[in-house]
Amino acid sequence: MKLVRYGAVGEEKPGLLDNSGRIRDLSAHVKDITGDVLSPAGLAKLAALDPASLPLVEGSPRYGAPVTGFSKFLAIGLNYADHAAESGMPIPSEPVVFMKANTCICGPNDAIEKPRGSTKLDWEVELAIIIGSRAKYVSEADAMKHVAGYAICNDVSERLFQIERGGQWTKGKSHDTFGPVGPWLVTADEITNPHKLSMWLDVNGQRCQTGSTETMIFNVPKIISYLSGVTTLLPGDIITTGTPPGVGLGMKPPKFLNVGDIVTLGIEGLGAQRQEVIAA
Repeated sequence: MKLVRYGAVGEEKPGLLDNSGRIRDLSAHVKDITGDVLSPAGLAKLAALDPASLPLVEGSPRYGAPVTGFSKFLAIGLNYADHAAESGMPIPSEPVVFMKANTCICGPNDAIEKPRGSTKLDWEVELAIIIGSRAKYVSEADAMKHVAGYAICNDVSERLFQIERGGQWTKGKSHDTFGPVGPWLVTADEITNPHKLSMWLDVNGQRCQTGSTETMIFNVPKIISYLSGVTTLLPGDIITTGTPPGVGLGMKPPKFLNVGDIVTLGIEGLGAQRQEVIAA
């Protein structure tokens, strides 16, 4: 299934895509796409519905982030060897973990705000994992049982805030709009192999990132198992898993986003996003 949340900011409704790619409303069955809906039992309930029996949503409404009400937004840094190299950093011996504030989540086609004082606004196309059941000290062998599905994430980053102002990466990763997720959550049963998905990102129509999840250093089971040993993962939690090379910081000379720029990105089987950069 492809689960969506559609409508104006703060007024999103739950839905799913039918076989023709049209939105069908789920409001009669669930209040929203939250962690309890993403449990194995919750997904089984939705999978049993006939999409044709659900109300058709007319027009082209805005997509919101495909999950809400989650407890945390975790991220893995430097998870592609070639991206670590372009960033001038060593390949990590274990996952680099940081947090993105929940308030940075936005829809896949919402505008990206350039923060006040920003001079090094950057992009990162990433595969996001959405957790479907509570995970604490899970093994790699059992980790995939805890995945509800996957989505695209643009891990928008302000490198000046992240690298040059001391402290943790979180401050360069958490401004409002720095977490476009979606357009939909694709349930795990539809993604045969999350470690073999092509990825791309363009800025103003110029290809900047081309990669594949097969070059991740730490794969999905490893990430889930590792994180579950340092924090309990709860249904609905989002984990964004790192980016391939081609970010602005790694270009020679570096290239960063400015107001008016257009970012488009996509991952095989997960759809695409489009964002315009605006002033905060």
